[in-house]
Amino acid sequence: MDKPVTLAAVSDMPYRTIEEFLKFIERRAFHMARMGTGHTDTALDIVQDSMYKLVEKYSAKTAPEWKPLFYRILNSKLTDYYRRKAVRDKLFVWSKSRPDIDGDKFADPTDKAIGRHSETPDEMMMRGQRIERLNDSVQQLPNRQRQAFMLRCWEGLSTIETAAAMKISEGSVKTHYSRAMHTLRDMLEDYRHD
Repeated sequence: MDKPVTLAAVSDMPYRTIEEFLKFIERRAFHMARMGTGHTDTALDIVQDSMYKLVEKYSAKTAPEWKPLFYRILNSKLTDYYRRKAVRDKLFVWSKSRPDIDGDKFADPTDKAIGRHSETPDEMMMRGQRIERLNDSVQQLPNRQRQAFMLRCWEGLSTIETAAAMKISEGSVKTHYSRAMHTLRDMLEDYRHD
C-alpha cells in the first residue's frame, strides 16, 4: 500500500533531518494546537510532547513519512486533551476554562509584528479583523471538521495523508472537510457584505 519515495520527492522537501523538520513544522503545529485548545501554554505543551514522541519513536523513518506521522501524533494528543477537558468540565462545572476572561484568547506574537509597508492603517485594521473573524469561525467548527480543515487547507496535506493523521477513512476526511468549508462560507458570508 505504501508508495515508494522517489529521489525527486525527497529533494523537493524543505528539510532533510529531523531537526530541520521540527523547525519547519513548529509554528504551524503550534497554531493548529492553539486553535484546538484556545490556550497558548496548553498548545505549547501539546506540540512539544508531539515533537518528542516523533523523535523518540519515528526518527528512523524517512523524511516524507515524518509529516503524516507528526500530525497523527498531534491529533492523538489533541483528542486526549479534549477527553480530559470533557471529564474535567463534567466533574468541576465551576472551573470551565474561559479563554476570553483568562486573557489568552489567541495572543499571537505576530500581532505585534510590523505590518506590510504598502498598507494604510485602515487596510491593516481590516486585514486584522478578517483574520480574527476567520480564526473565530474556525474555532466554532466541530473538532473533526476543524482538524480536517487545518490539515488540508492550512498544512496542505493530501486526503490520504490527512486520513492517516486523523486515523479515519479518506471518505470521512472528504466529508469533514466539505462540511467545514460549507460552514465557514456560511459564517463568513455575512461578514463579506458588511
